[in-house]
Amino acid sequence: MGHLRRIAVHVDEPDPGHFFWVLMEEGDDASQWKELESAGEPHEMWLDALHAGVRALEGHAPDERIGPRMPGDDEDASPVG
Repeated sequence: MGHLRRIAVHVDEPDPGHFFWVLMEEGDDASQWKELESAGEPHEMWLDALHAGVRALEGHAPDERIGPRMPGDDEDASPVG
């Protein structure tokens, strides 16, 4: 299984009353973050944008028990010998 991806969600307000969720992922250097995904349309309320961002983050985790993972070894695969 690959490592857990470090993805953060935050809300941006480029214009008053226009709230956009943004997903950022940690880059190769822990001090560098890159935008992974963001809302296409604004929300009227900060909380609505935040909830939509969390749902988008959940979409990056195909299995809710283990969260979003980097591609890696499949722990269920047979060992190669």
